[in-house]
Amino acid sequence: MFRIGCIADDFTGGSDIASFFVKGGLSTTLYNGIPEGDITEEADVCVIALKTRTQETKTAVNESLEAIKWLQERGVQQFYVKYCSTFDSTPEGNIGPICDAVMEELDVPHTILCPALPVNGRTVKEGHLYVKGIPLHESPMKDHPHTPMWDSDLVRLMDAQSNYPSVKLPNSHREEDTDEFIENVSNEIDAERFYIIPDYEKEEDAEKLVRSFGDLKLITGGSGLAEPLAKKYKKSLEAKDFAASGAPALILSGSCSEATRNQIAEYEKSGGESYFIDPMKLLSGEESVENIWNFISQNRKNSVLVYSSDTPENVRRTQEQGKEEVAETLEKAMADLAALAAKEGYHRIIVAGGETSGAVTKRLGYTGYHIGQSIAPGVPVMIPTQDTRIQIVLKSGNFGDTDFFLRALSLTY
Repeated sequence: MFRIGCIADDFTGGSDIASFFVKGGLSTTLYNGIPEGDITEEADVCVIALKTRTQETKTAVNESLEAIKWLQERGVQQFYVKYCSTFDSTPEGNIGPICDAVMEELDVPHTILCPALPVNGRTVKEGHLYVKGIPLHESPMKDHPHTPMWDSDLVRLMDAQSNYPSVKLPNSHREEDTDEFIENVSNEIDAERFYIIPDYEKEEDAEKLVRSFGDLKLITGGSGLAEPLAKKYKKSLEAKDFAASGAPALILSGSCSEATRNQIAEYEKSGGESYFIDPMKLLSGEESVENIWNFISQNRKNSVLVYSSDTPENVRRTQEQGKEEVAETLEKAMADLAALAAKEGYHRIIVAGGETSGAVTKRLGYTGYHIGQSIAPGVPVMIPTQDTRIQIVLKSGNFGDTDFFLRALSLTY
């Protein structure tokens, strides 16, 4: 049924890579977890979004293997393990253990590690990962609350996480020498399997990498190879066309990234209605979902942006009251608002922030999505297979230009 089967380490990562497969011309369906029972959707690509980025390692490996086996049972011949383009640079990271296990399950002797996505500023040079030209461990991503990034040397990172060696492949490599390179590595290392880490500095490098490695049974990386890989295949199914909804829109933002805060400012500057959730008032009971919903209802004719996004200084002060409690309270409120919106005919729901997106999708309960056009690189419109009237947009905090929310409103209708 599917030509390519992909497992992603979280939901926004799954929608990210799905959008690039669609951009490359292949119809794509995204599932929130391993589908239960029979599925009726047909597509060229199946992406299964897991929660392995932050899970306990044993659980993450087991769920990844379960997903790979599900794809194998449905005739998939090429597999893609998708992880965050800013990797996970601690010895306890899950990328190494998951990739090791999938290599063993598929019985492949080697694969590539390719986290780069130049269009969003993630590049690999001489085996080091950069974010907008800054080494990963010196970038703002170094202090990520869930997956801190303390190193940028991918070989060193994988040595700590994996049972197999990794070798760097410089940009000077000629694609016609790929087979010889692989043979030399196989002869020189004392290991049953190994990883190749190719340089990927410019978008044009992707075409060369796909010509060199596009026939591998297993590819691992960010979403940077999805579009050129899709173009290798002859399109077999046309993308589905969905009717315009003409419904009101609700925007929910829990991301505190600088990019999202700038997007909120641009939306408000344009005259858009907005409502700030004060976490402390929500915790104390002074603020409530009912209050916020009343504001949204009173502005039904307009789109409304509800956000808890704030500056790092204010976030730190708020988290002094209990980081987990604050996060859970805000995520529950956002999820409740999304559920109310869907029930009351808000058929356009736009969400910013990975954790917020996860809470919202879990609350809405949709398990499968058709993938539509992209609002920004890696951020597609998603249409639930269970209700094609709904259009959902989920973005990671750092994605999108300053006018992202305005663009999302104009491209969902």
